[in-house]
Amino acid sequence: MIIYFDEDTRPDDKTADTMQKAAVLCLENDGYETENTSISVTFVGKEEIRQLNRDYRNVDSVTDVLSFPQYDTDEDILLDEDEELTLGDVVICAEKAREQAEEFGHSYERELIYLFTHSVLHLLGYDHMTDDDKTEMRAREEQVMTALGLTRKA
Repeated sequence: MIIYFDEDTRPDDKTADTMQKAAVLCLENDGYETENTSISVTFVGKEEIRQLNRDYRNVDSVTDVLSFPQYDTDEDILLDEDEELTLGDVVICAEKAREQAEEFGHSYERELIYLFTHSVLHLLGYDHMTDDDKTEMRAREEQVMTALGLTRKA
């Protein structure tokens, strides 16, 4: 698993390593190989994520994370073993993540990893538009967070 970070906003090594572990868990749990798979991650401020949210989702408000999948959810994600498979892009609002960590009473790192995990699952085609989809996605998020030792109290 390769995670490409914007070098200007790259998280500390510990957080970057945990993000990588989270991505590997998400992919392996769905039966994907991880060796040649990549995701791009960028951290932005509130104004930039608001603009992206407005431009791409027609929602004029600040959000915590956006996912930009490389593939449509009904398209097969196939990996040629000699090529890198880019799943898509993740954009996280660091300011919003800090606010939410404080609001929920857990660490900033836990919030970042949760938002990243949530976004990776979106890149894999998970969604939360229906109650059943939301239940399935939340269960997958909890599975990954528990495996990382980042439960809700972390």
